[in-house]
Amino acid sequence: MPDLGPALPLITLLAFCAAFAWVLLLTRRVRDLRRRLAGITRGAEGRSLEAILEAHLRRVHEVDDELRTVERRTTALEAQARKAVQRVGLVRFNPFEDTGSNQSFALALLDEDGDGVVVSSLHSRNATRLYVKPVVAGGTETALSAEEAEALRAAQVPRGADRRA
Repeated sequence: MPDLGPALPLITLLAFCAAFAWVLLLTRRVRDLRRRLAGITRGAEGRSLEAILEAHLRRVHEVDDELRTVERRTTALEAQARKAVQRVGLVRFNPFEDTGSNQSFALALLDEDGDGVVVSSLHSRNATRLYVKPVVAGGTETALSAEEAEALRAAQVPRGADRRA
C-alpha cells in the first residue's frame, strides 16, 4: 500500500472544497425552489394558494346556487307560458251588404293546450257588436259561424305550416 501521508492534507482539502461547492450548489437550488414555491402559493394578490382555492370553491358554490335558482324560475316560467296566448287565427269579413270593406272579424286566441276564446266583431252602419265564445281543448260547446270556425282552424295550424290550406 502506498504512503499517502504527505498527500493526505491535499486530498482532504480537495474533498472539503468539492463538498463545500456541492453544499453551495444545493443551497442555491433550495433557495430558488423556495422562491418558486412562495410565488406559486402567494398568488396574484399576495394571498396563499389555499386562500385562492377557497375563494374559487366559494364562487363555484355561489354559481351552483344561482343555477338552481335559474332552473326553478325557468320551470315556473315554462308552466306559465303554456297558458299564454300562443296561437292566433284572424279572419276579416263583410257580413252585411250595406257596409263597405271587411271591417268585421273573427279572432281565435289559444294557449298551448288549445284553450282560449274566439272573439267576433260584427260591424254595421249603426253599431258594432262583440261576441266571445270559450274554447276548451280546441273545441267549443256553442255553435260557431263559418268565419269563427275558420279563425279557430287557423289558430290550430302548427307553427310553420301553411295557414291558407
